[in-house]
Amino acid sequence: MNQPQLSRDHVLLVDDDPVARLLTASFLTSSGFEVTEAASGAEALRCFDDDIDCILLDALMPDMDGFATCRALRAAPGGAQVPILMLTGLDDDDSVARAYDAGATDFFVKSTQWTLLTQRTRYLLRAARTRDELEASRARLSRAQRIARFGSWECDVATSRITGSELYFAVLGRAYHEAPVYVAELFALVHPDDLPGFERKWDALVRGGGEMQAEVRLRHGNGRYLHVLFDAEAERDARGRTTVLTGTVQDVTQRREAEAQIQALAYYDNLTGLPNRRMFGERLRTAIDEASRRGGWLAALFVDLDRFKQVNDSQGHGAGDQLLREVAQRLVGCVRAGDADTDMVARLGGDEFVLLLTGITDANHPQRVAERALAVLREPFVINGRENFISASIGISRFPDDGADAETLLRNADAAMYAVKGNGRNAIAAYRPEFNVADRRRWELEQALHKALERNELVLHYQPQVDVRTGRVPGVEALMRWQHLGRLVPPGEFIPLAEETGLIVPFGEWALRTAAAQAAQWMHAGHGRVRVAVNIPGSHFQRRGFVDMVRAALVGAGIGGELLELEITETMLMNDLSATLATLRALNELGVRLSIDDFGTGYSSLSYLKRFDINQLKIDRSFVNDLKPDSDNEAITAAIIAMATALKLEVVAEGVESREQMLLLNRRGCQLMQGYYFSRPLPASDITTLLDRLRDAGPRAEWRIADGSRSVALVPRRTAAQAA
Repeated sequence: MNQPQLSRDHVLLVDDDPVARLLTASFLTSSGFEVTEAASGAEALRCFDDDIDCILLDALMPDMDGFATCRALRAAPGGAQVPILMLTGLDDDDSVARAYDAGATDFFVKSTQWTLLTQRTRYLLRAARTRDELEASRARLSRAQRIARFGSWECDVATSRITGSELYFAVLGRAYHEAPVYVAELFALVHPDDLPGFERKWDALVRGGGEMQAEVRLRHGNGRYLHVLFDAEAERDARGRTTVLTGTVQDVTQRREAEAQIQALAYYDNLTGLPNRRMFGERLRTAIDEASRRGGWLAALFVDLDRFKQVNDSQGHGAGDQLLREVAQRLVGCVRAGDADTDMVARLGGDEFVLLLTGITDANHPQRVAERALAVLREPFVINGRENFISASIGISRFPDDGADAETLLRNADAAMYAVKGNGRNAIAAYRPEFNVADRRRWELEQALHKALERNELVLHYQPQVDVRTGRVPGVEALMRWQHLGRLVPPGEFIPLAEETGLIVPFGEWALRTAAAQAAQWMHAGHGRVRVAVNIPGSHFQRRGFVDMVRAALVGAGIGGELLELEITETMLMNDLSATLATLRALNELGVRLSIDDFGTGYSSLSYLKRFDINQLKIDRSFVNDLKPDSDNEAITAAIIAMATALKLEVVAEGVESREQMLLLNRRGCQLMQGYYFSRPLPASDITTLLDRLRDAGPRAEWRIADGSRSVALVPRRTAAQAA
């Protein structure tokens, strides 16, 4: 088996004496060296390259002696570090000095002591390799120090003179080997806030010895402050006096900036710059501990914005973000400013904020701060040149009366806020124990709501839309109900919960499938094309894949799009017009009817209605409730009806509850109506019974609502024409 050959050291032997050269080369070769011979200095320069490991050079040669050759070799590329052993028969001091001056590594007096020559050559090679390794190690260390921004320094205590490495000077913003720095100069660069502590540590090190570590902000030559870490230890003489301080300096600015960024991400809200839930919780717990020791008071104010979703839906999330930033600034202005250890405003998420008030000496102080916050939030918010009006619901809890720990205090402030929400919003409530009952009830409902679909607890009730001139029912509106624990939960209780939790999307898909299937059943039962209208929340309408989901519902029920009507709001239309137009066109291609619900309460420009392929407008019940002759509501209603007629749109009035409202609307040209005057929302079976009776009653049927425990007692009522 062939063994791998080890590389041999390559020696360049330069000697003009052929006999001496032959003998020396022969012995070096037998000792394991690879030898290249040169008979003159000029030939040596031609033979020299990077492959040469060592040079044996005769001092006395004609034309170009060894001293001149040595200088030329040192100047050649790669020749500065190669070991050169000068061979000479001269043993006088002058020749030795000339050899070293010429750049020789060492000299050797010519003799027949070949073994000694070999050992001297090997020694030079080992020394050269050790030097190379040391230089490489120094280079690596220097590179590592540059990467770590790490320098070294030394201070002579007697003179206060500091010397250091290149990086040490770089940290100070000075050129390397510039005039030495003295302790007073170093102290002058330290940030005034950090200087007293740094001086104390420095003096303690000089007096007592030992070690020191200090991090300070140091003014760089460019005027910027760097975060610098000093490590030092004292060297003492035989008498125990400190003579020298040696240490290192490291620029940790990037580390501190990264830590600050991590701190900001962990403890601050990136939208408003306010403390986040985590930081607020820690600050609240600390404040409670301090208040417990001192016997003081503090308060938590839970602030939830009213109608914020309307801004998001109508103007987009960019406008919503701008509004939240402005809310944050206004709330900060409501608390004691400039005292980081007292009041705090934090954003918990979404449109929820919380205020921490500490050091309270006046029991009415939290109420006054809450009133101030409510007042500033009622002022208009100008976003993209447009005024927006919101309000807030604020709950107050106090320590120690309303909670002895952070979690309880915040939970009770939240419960008080929800009590305000339940009583109409835009107000303030201090916590009372009974609020927790309502809060627990809300939590229980939320938990049960997550299982409503799998338990088949959702049902649809349908409210007829009556053509008052014919007595017919061309369509119904599907309204979601929740059958939970033997009772129907009012929509006002669970629909907001479904929107908050995101359940409104799967609930909406279920409603579309169920409504489409019901329309198919009525058609197959001989009731013709009774269309079913379904309310679509903004979060569902703007969801990717919404059109595909509607298509799947139609295909699953086996009906055409004309039997399904989607009710959307004005604010939904105005949010992201290009995407809305694309969705509406796709729905139109399916044949699905589109209706604008609660028309007149949103922000849309009437000019946009020409761009949307809409089939129907629904007059909001707020205009119908107080509808009287010559009233403002009659004028608004008449204008909506006239506009819809001009645009060839069908118009439906909802919330009709009296004969007078029906007659007035009919005189103004509204033909389709729905409301308790005709029928409350009914289960599908009762609507089927109603449709059966209308079919059997023939044309121009009369309407009547029978009083009783079951709405199924409905029979045809008089038409508007007959009632007139």
